[in-house]
Amino acid sequence: MTRIYLVAGEASGDVLGARLIEALRRQRDDLEFIGIGGARMAEQGLASLFPMQDLAVMGLAEILPRVMKLRQRLAQAVADVSARKPDILITIDSPGFTLRLLRAVAPLGIRRVHYVAPQVWAWRQGRVKHFPGLWDRLLCLLPFEPAFFQPFGLNPVFVGHPVLQSGADRGDALRFRTVFGLDGGARPLILMPGSRRTETARLMPVFRETVALLTARHPALVPVLAAAPAIASELGAMAAGWPIRPIIVTDPETRYDAFAAAAAALTKSGTSTLELALAGVPMAVTYRVNPLSALFARRLIKVPHVAMINLLARHALVPELLQQECNPELLARTIATLLDNPVAAAEQRAGFAAALATLQAPAGALPADAAARAIIETLSA
Repeated sequence: MTRIYLVAGEASGDVLGARLIEALRRQRDDLEFIGIGGARMAEQGLASLFPMQDLAVMGLAEILPRVMKLRQRLAQAVADVSARKPDILITIDSPGFTLRLLRAVAPLGIRRVHYVAPQVWAWRQGRVKHFPGLWDRLLCLLPFEPAFFQPFGLNPVFVGHPVLQSGADRGDALRFRTVFGLDGGARPLILMPGSRRTETARLMPVFRETVALLTARHPALVPVLAAAPAIASELGAMAAGWPIRPIIVTDPETRYDAFAAAAAALTKSGTSTLELALAGVPMAVTYRVNPLSALFARRLIKVPHVAMINLLARHALVPELLQQECNPELLARTIATLLDNPVAAAEQRAGFAAALATLQAPAGALPADAAARAIIETLSA
């Protein structure tokens, strides 16, 4: 058997890993899968070395108290890779952990593939000089990434974006309305404040006031809060005092049903913009960080837009309301335009299709299959 060691460090990587295992099995029947993953990879038969949740920490405030634990888990992973001698090591996203692992096992001579390119093209581009020697192949999700990484000898290959396999475009609007007792006149507004507590703490009060302004003019509006399961109860408590208490959805199926029923969305920047675009939901993007952090970021960011859908479209397809513009009055006016002006909403939807087409894997393959093919090629090299 050919032994494949996979490492995922957070929920999105766990989903990618599970799809990758399925795709690899479709191409080869002599593969054994070991490593570190979560529930989705466990469904594919992978017994995790330790709970993936031990690695799923974000932000300085969360990481500092767990530095020693993370170091122990890194040492444990290195020892396991050394002992089990896989034919290939595949690390999935989570660069804070996975890139350290790749560097630590480099002397072993094991083939290494990193899945999801670090987004150094967006800011702090100088970090790319630390990557040569970390992997044999870099699997990129975005079509413009290979051109950035190729000059550094990092062997990039574009494999398509997994959002195309997410199911975000296959939600059931009628099911959502039935489950939550919404009549045909109700107009759901999707609110996506992020999954990190530092994000939600800044955005939730702004969303509350935005909803209050909007519902005064649009009484049929129904706020729907898409929440990461880990912080759903906290967001529910924060929303308890809202003028209209939002529906809270946590699992992907219900979230995608909400997308299918939605009139518009207000979301933080990130992959959520791609999910909403795939579902055809007109949106505005917003974000707010500490003013000092924003000043620092402006000097380092090298891209013209923060919303991924705008980067793909190469223009401001959806409004980006950041920092001082992340205020209830402006957000409410922007969303109201999408609710009241069918032309504005239709223009966004038309742009979504062209932007998302750039995410298709070569030769029309599913992204997971394209990634699996690149890994098989690396094994055979």
